[in-house]
Amino acid sequence: MNTRKRPTTAAVIIGALLLLLFTASLLTLLFPQSRTDGFTADVFQNGELIESIPLDKVREPYTFTVTGEGGCTNEIEVRPGSIGIISADCPDRLCVHQGFISDSRLPVTCLPNRVVILLRGNLTDADSVTPDIITY
Repeated sequence: MNTRKRPTTAAVIIGALLLLLFTASLLTLLFPQSRTDGFTADVFQNGELIESIPLDKVREPYTFTVTGEGGCTNEIEVRPGSIGIISADCPDRLCVHQGFISDSRLPVTCLPNRVVILLRGNLTDADSVTPDIITY
């Protein structure tokens, strides 16, 4: 006796639509369409903007140091088109392992030293430079 039911047409259509939606979302995340003339790196500490760097105007790499509470430091390197933390005195150094970023998909964060580096397109509104959330 065969009690196995065949999928209905509606179930097949819903499954195909979900698969199409998943594929489109994945492609959008992996291959974003950039409509900007480069990015500006905003460096925050304790939720306050301490430096804003237009990466398309950087010609030579340079470094600067951000010092926080209790003498915690992050050394940040700026390259043409990218930025990253190259050394930190936090215990886990996850911010250093994040490497350099050159698009706005993922920020560089150092939670122990409360440093966040966000990239925003040069054509975006200036009011949108504050981070959504800072975890302490």
